[in-house]
Amino acid sequence: MQIIQAPNEVLSKQAEGIKKIDKKILNFINEMKFTLEHTFDPEGVGLAAPQVNKSLQIFVVKESKKAPFQIFINPILEPLKETLSKTQANLNTTSESTSPKKKKETQLEGCLSLKDIWGEVKRAPKVKLTWLNEKGEKHEDIFGGFFATILQHEYDHLQGVLFPKRVLEQKGKLYKLKRGKDGKEVFEEIKI
Repeated sequence: MQIIQAPNEVLSKQAEGIKKIDKKILNFINEMKFTLEHTFDPEGVGLAAPQVNKSLQIFVVKESKKAPFQIFINPILEPLKETLSKTQANLNTTSESTSPKKKKETQLEGCLSLKDIWGEVKRAPKVKLTWLNEKGEKHEDIFGGFFATILQHEYDHLQGVLFPKRVLEQKGKLYKLKRGKDGKEVFEEIKI
């Protein structure tokens, strides 16, 4: 599947909930997984249905090359204000950047639908998520660290929000990724 680019209108509207997980939806999920697994420059860690031009409440996550795919259907996300204990951080994330002392962390985010645009986004370090898996089973769990950041980014896609909106709300900075004369990647600030 082709990953669509902003300003396609499907990226700016709230996605529709899934009423029935049938063969068509399962085939669509498999296509999303294949698409995510074969994205390069940059590699993706998550893909939401609106990014492949379907206004549906589905996203898939593959946190790293070795991680399994995780499927989230009709998710409901709640940012949590309390910080993670070291045990919780180790259970739900492989990120070493989780800091239990910070309420929100600023990380540089990119998006497969905004090629070469990056921004500083503050995300809750911990979220509660309720969702259905591809078998229609309901799950609820708490996630932290890098995985929580991925979930918030993909959930925003289902709400019609792209990360630059969060950057602007937080008065952060946006960057354009360019190649220098030596071929190295350079982040050039975009003046807003």
